[in-house]
Amino acid sequence: MPEWMLVAVRTFAAILALLVVTRLLGKRQITELSVFEYITGITLGSLAAYVSIDMQENWYLGFVALIVWAGMSLLIEFLQIKSKWFRDLVDGRSTVLIKEGKIMEKNLKKERLTIDELLQQLRKKNVFKLSDVEFAVMEPTGEINIMLRKEYQPLTASHLGVRVGPEREPQTVIMDGNILDEPLATMGLNRDWLLAELDKQGIAPENVFVAQVDAYGQLYVDVYDDQLKLPEPQQKASLFATLKKCEADLEMFSLSSEHESAKQLYGECARLLKNVISDLEPLLTR
Repeated sequence: MPEWMLVAVRTFAAILALLVVTRLLGKRQITELSVFEYITGITLGSLAAYVSIDMQENWYLGFVALIVWAGMSLLIEFLQIKSKWFRDLVDGRSTVLIKEGKIMEKNLKKERLTIDELLQQLRKKNVFKLSDVEFAVMEPTGEINIMLRKEYQPLTASHLGVRVGPEREPQTVIMDGNILDEPLATMGLNRDWLLAELDKQGIAPENVFVAQVDAYGQLYVDVYDDQLKLPEPQQKASLFATLKKCEADLEMFSLSSEHESAKQLYGECARLLKNVISDLEPLLTR
């Protein structure tokens, strides 16, 4: 067999081996890496390259080394899952850099981190003043996470005492012009509903690049024509406005009725509907 063909076959085999190994090792290999995982990734790549181009007779030993490295990595990951002590031994522990607003100088020296590097990492988190930081920790991956002082934390609905409705993940029901039946079924919908919603906007399914349905049944559509402006979904706003109108009509009937019993009935219905609207408002106005 010519050398170029032999190299091609070995390279193909090494790629398949790396694919199998990376799938076995899991997604941690492509996220934030620990020191050991970083070394493992480099070594596996080097071994695959050795298998591809080494022309010596014992080139197959590279596959043996690849299998051993993969096996040891799987064993170490298994032990890390089972034992915190072993996990700390391999990955190391988190190091507190700022506590109660005070910089821990000894821990900075331990991690060989200068104050300039600390400030740089804080700026990456959009923090430019040390006085804003209550707590900061360096993770085993080297990333620095922070907690701001209470008065500098972002304002949320809970801080204001405002109730908001729960949010489920949206479902993509059209992609590249093709209708996806499984996400539609997940939302309890079907193609007839989808086609009817698209027809309201005068859009054919094949002209849709992507379409999503949110937890409230509102359809968001993006078409291939970037110049075409589509209206925003108004189902929730329309329902909220309709309920408010019904409440106002009931109050008007109560005020205009000449019969006392009817006046009380309309007034009670208006009060009940007002309570319903108050409960639904976080869902319909967000």
